[in-house]
Amino acid sequence: MVGFNYKKAVSSLAFFAQKERGVINKMKAFKLIWLSDRLHLRQYGRPILNDVYFALPKGPVPSSTKDLADDSNYLVESEKELRDQVLENVGRYNVAVKNDFPKNVFSESDLKVMELVYENFGNLDEFTLSELSHQYPEWQKFETSLQIGHSSRFEMSYSDFFGNNNNAHPLFDQDDELLELNKEVFLENQIISNLV
Repeated sequence: MVGFNYKKAVSSLAFFAQKERGVINKMKAFKLIWLSDRLHLRQYGRPILNDVYFALPKGPVPSSTKDLADDSNYLVESEKELRDQVLENVGRYNVAVKNDFPKNVFSESDLKVMELVYENFGNLDEFTLSELSHQYPEWQKFETSLQIGHSSRFEMSYSDFFGNNNNAHPLFDQDDELLELNKEVFLENQIISNLV
């Protein structure tokens, strides 16, 4: 599988900011991106961004996308250049889209999933989305360790995104056979990418 796609990450932040009239709370954006990656993985066997996710007390966070949203010092020149062209921070907690962003980086299924996620979750604020994320198995796996304080964050595994939860939103109610097939595709692609 190909590594992290910073162009898709910048464009995802811009996509969701545009949906929010140009400015979005960063935590809300991270949760919408996580939900999009989760759904796309379950339906198509690959995440959209291929970012590394961490479980934090307020839920899953795509780490490299967070660096882009925060305009971190960790950004390489090409990442910073695109980020500065498309996004700007509005205070500490918000990011705004300031120019058109490259939509051609997304596949048809990427856009379809992000639209679906926004239709179903875009009306929720960042705190509600944070609470909602605590219902999913990929975060629950680390809940006790986070509460005890073993660490402030834990790296998550995409294979856990295939887990089901009785309280999950109907959007994540995939057919068991399809879910298993997409998990196999994902795991095979991971093996191949590790060989390259």
